[in-house]
Amino acid sequence: MRVPSAILAATAILGLSAVALAQGVVERPEGEEPLVYLAKGAFDILAVLPPAPQRDDPRWQADRAIFRQTRALVGSPRWRLATNDVKLGTGDMMRDFSCAMGVELTPANAPLTARLIEKAGSDTARNTGIAKSFYKRQRPYLIDKGAVCQPVGELQGSYDYPSGHTTAGWTWATLLAQLAPDRATAILARGRAFGESRIVCGAHNASAVEAGRLSASATLTALASSPAFQADLAAARTELSALRQSPAAARSGVAGCAAERALIAQPILG
Repeated sequence: MRVPSAILAATAILGLSAVALAQGVVERPEGEEPLVYLAKGAFDILAVLPPAPQRDDPRWQADRAIFRQTRALVGSPRWRLATNDVKLGTGDMMRDFSCAMGVELTPANAPLTARLIEKAGSDTARNTGIAKSFYKRQRPYLIDKGAVCQPVGELQGSYDYPSGHTTAGWTWATLLAQLAPDRATAILARGRAFGESRIVCGAHNASAVEAGRLSASATLTALASSPAFQADLAAARTELSALRQSPAAARSGVAGCAAERALIAQPILG
């Protein structure tokens, strides 16, 4: 039977989309990421998050003060870490958490771990995107003048609250800590710093970073009972346990990891 060309074309597009998603490169409108572990309508993020700060809210004034104060970090080593943390590709995230994990993580040596977090990350990103579109809060550099660590054109059309980067970083940190609880302190500290990088960068208000963490945590809690999630989590745990026992995976560049730990421990508000 001859398959209509339109169906073939659609199938090809879907196939390419699946590959791109696995590589962490698909860009979709915020709030329209596919649900993977969560059932549609099963969780309402807007009922969980506090409202975005308004001008008469003390949190608004705190955000303004924090943005202005952290512009003093422009050009510093902490600013360079924030610039590094702009990248959200799967390989970038695995590299960024390698020191905290104590082994070199790559999509090639931990594909099941990467797949688990990509899939859960689609759910967490969707909920954060829904809240962004609902609140439509301006980013800090549109309110106060100040340097931003990434081209502002990359942020055009994307709102501040909650922070999507923070949601992604906390999703990675939470799941990696579940997979390697003996490394939870280092992993979660890196996840906290990943979110703080958005404050240092000038791309997000501090309240948006807090909301990004809450959005990720709440969504991960809601999807935890999914049988598919639990199966993927178990497979990733087995994979990561074997990887951590392999001498070949030992994280190289001890000096680099020590420098990262020092930056992570540094308060961004002096």
